[in-house]
Amino acid sequence: MANPTKVVVDCSTGISEVIELTDEEVAEMAAAAAIAEQQRAEREAEEAAKASAKTALLKKLGITADEAALLLG
Repeated sequence: MANPTKVVVDCSTGISEVIELTDEEVAEMAAAAAIAEQQRAEREAEEAAKASAKTALLKKLGITADEAALLLG
C-alpha cells in the first residue's frame, strides 16, 4: 500500500505538487497520533477522577449538585 501524500505549494510560482510521505514521516505521524491519544485518555481519566471526587464530597456533605451550585453562587 502506498504512503499517504502531502501537497506542497510554491507560493511564488503558484505551482502545487503532490508528494508521497516518506516512511519516516509516516512513522512520525503515527507516533504523534499515539501521543495525542494517550494525552486524551489521561485527560479524560483526570476529569472522571475529579467528577468522582466531587460526587463523593457532595454525598458526604449530604447535598446535591444543584444545592452546591446554589451555595457557591
